[in-house]
Amino acid sequence: MARWATTGKRRAPGRLVLAVGVFGTSATLAQTPPQSDAPVTYGLYGQPGVIDMPNAQVAPDAQLVTTYAVVGSQHRRTLSFQITPRLNGSFRYTTLNDFFGGSNLYDRSFDFRYQLVRESNWKPSIVVGLQDFMGTGIYSSEYIVGSKTVADGLTLTGGIGWGRLGSADPIGSTGARDTGTIASGGVPNIDRWFRGDYSAFGGIAWSPNDRFTFKAEYSSDAYDREEFRDIFNRDSPWNFGADYRFPSGTQLSLYSLYGSEFGALVTFQTNPKTLGVPSGNEPGGLPIAVRAAGAASDLGWTSDNTQAATARQTVRQLAEAEGLTVEAVTLEPQKATVRLINPRYLSAAQAIGRMARVMTNALPASVEVFEIVPVVDGIPMSSVILRRSDLEALENAPADDMLARTQIIDAFGRAPAPDAGLYPKFDYGVGPYFNLSVFDPDSPVRYDFGAQVKAQYNITPNLVLSGTLIGKAAGNLSEGRRDESNLPRVRTDSAVFADEGNPAISHLTLAHYGRPARDFYSRVTVGYLEPMYAGASAEILWKPVGNRLAIGAEINAIERRDFDQLFGLQGMTTTDPVTNIQREIPRVNGHVSAYYSFGNGFHGQLDAGSYLAGDIGATLTVSREFANGWSLGAYATVTDVTADDFGEGSFDKGLRISIPLTTFTGAPSRQVNTVDLRSLTRDGGARLEVEGRLYDRVRDYHEPDAARSWGTFWR
Repeated sequence: MARWATTGKRRAPGRLVLAVGVFGTSATLAQTPPQSDAPVTYGLYGQPGVIDMPNAQVAPDAQLVTTYAVVGSQHRRTLSFQITPRLNGSFRYTTLNDFFGGSNLYDRSFDFRYQLVRESNWKPSIVVGLQDFMGTGIYSSEYIVGSKTVADGLTLTGGIGWGRLGSADPIGSTGARDTGTIASGGVPNIDRWFRGDYSAFGGIAWSPNDRFTFKAEYSSDAYDREEFRDIFNRDSPWNFGADYRFPSGTQLSLYSLYGSEFGALVTFQTNPKTLGVPSGNEPGGLPIAVRAAGAASDLGWTSDNTQAATARQTVRQLAEAEGLTVEAVTLEPQKATVRLINPRYLSAAQAIGRMARVMTNALPASVEVFEIVPVVDGIPMSSVILRRSDLEALENAPADDMLARTQIIDAFGRAPAPDAGLYPKFDYGVGPYFNLSVFDPDSPVRYDFGAQVKAQYNITPNLVLSGTLIGKAAGNLSEGRRDESNLPRVRTDSAVFADEGNPAISHLTLAHYGRPARDFYSRVTVGYLEPMYAGASAEILWKPVGNRLAIGAEINAIERRDFDQLFGLQGMTTTDPVTNIQREIPRVNGHVSAYYSFGNGFHGQLDAGSYLAGDIGATLTVSREFANGWSLGAYATVTDVTADDFGEGSFDKGLRISIPLTTFTGAPSRQVNTVDLRSLTRDGGARLEVEGRLYDRVRDYHEPDAARSWGTFWR
């Protein structure tokens, strides 16, 4: 460990000239292009960089980037997201081959970088970054870096780094720094930030066109750990390479590293903010049927039951052609109310807009006020009130003009009862299933795949019997390790469930959804709640239709299911496979939750209460959502379980990405696939995975979320 001590290293003041010279050169060049004119290039750490060093370029807002890099015998996989126009976050999973004398090391790390100064004609972009700020510390470093586009396609970069980026030829020190690895990881290593020796680094990138970029850099990373283990040779501080960008934005890069090693990088980019609204292959909606002058005063149809019945039937038929289900229509001389189910459109506004156009084509001319009540599992979610004359006048105007004339209010007591004969009803589907587990310390990726059958029987509109049966065709989730746990094994027995459960009943429940009062929603679910637990779950949610804040509470009474995931139960005692210690799982758990929509697609959720293992604490989730259905977020759970008892990772945390199916098919669909990327699955901070939780179902049709997607109203 003395090899990485902060004392006794050579000082190289001349290296400071490299960083200062970059800024000095850029400051003397007037009216040079801003950073946005130069292509953002990515380095071997999966963030904007020269080669192995960071630069101060900033990706477009909401840019989502995945990279795979080979650095000698290291393999770095990075997921990076531009959280705001200035803030970027990354998660990295690295394989260091032969790190332990023949055994590989799998390392997880998180990065943040923030742009302090935007580039202008006179100023460079300046970014401050934290690398591996809460991992094992193998890549731990901090930096301040600046970049300036000094001519068309020519960008200079210079910076100062600490930690790994301050390990070669340091030019100064800010005190002692612990450079050892952190055994359990997962805890922010704040005591190391910007401490220890610091070194200068810099580079140059030249893009003669929008396809190629040629790079050279001076690195401040000594690769001490790797050289100590004879798995990397650093013969020179200089790196050279070239990037090639395809029209799709994919970047391929080849590098000569440190005078002795080879590097390669592939970069994939997308941007959920600019992907556009999902679907687009569906036919356009019906045009607005404009009433003839004076027709609105004709009330003759009100005394003709046949005309009224025909109008209701036409509404149902035209809505069905649009992929919508109308369960009831009430008609008054100047108002119509529709009970609507939207099984097709991810955007609530698109479903409302299409329903409104149907009504202009089907209803008598005197009907001026349209009230559309979207219903999910029998719960009226909101009441959307539009005036027919506004629809006629604003069909070719921006959607926001129509939003300004639209009311979205609470639907409590406003939805007409469904027509007789609609319930009970049955639906089912057959398709593939895929379960993924990542970041197992013994295997980067584990998975199962096969077929599943889903069925749903709506006994009444809000009483739903549903289930999923799966059959595994192949996979290796059953090979996941069963290491020691100091808690009841509420999740770390998942490999046994995967091994014995084929076929398996993933869930089989009876759920009741309701509206107990204005602004309140309820759910009660009983049965086999998830693959590992059966029991009962009850939830209540307070969510005013126009409010950004919602508050909910959930309580669960559970029993552990048999490993085969069929109909048996095995009791609440778990046995540790290493120590043979038995521990009891508490039968009751629950949470109080607060949800808030911050605007611009940012959502926060705080859950506080008791988890499956009996630990007490809270989970904070922050996500950014887009009108096209994409969502990216991060969560962390901290409970009264100590880091030692929790085990590797110290506490539960991860990333969550939701991708709408329609992104790939181009056809309208409400199906959204969500992937959880946990750094490691342990028993602490584990929560019941019951289906049908209320908040996400309810808010789709409430004003903040509906207004965000209102651009699809005329689609």
